[in-house]
Amino acid sequence: MSQLVEVVPLSKWLGISAEWLKTEAEAGRIPCLNADGVLLFDVDAVRRTLAKRAVQIKPRRGGVST
Repeated sequence: MSQLVEVVPLSKWLGISAEWLKTEAEAGRIPCLNADGVLLFDVDAVRRTLAKRAVQIKPRRGGVST
């Protein structure tokens, strides 16, 4: 069973800004439910989404050389 949580507890649990999480959710980049103006997040769905996004980040050119 999935657990639904609001933005502030989820942001604290993930260690990210509540404002960033809310902005990403409202832009459709983080899955959420809008229950009469209250954003609710499925913890597992958010974790999967953030993991996919982390994999898609490409290293910058000109990084540390070996």
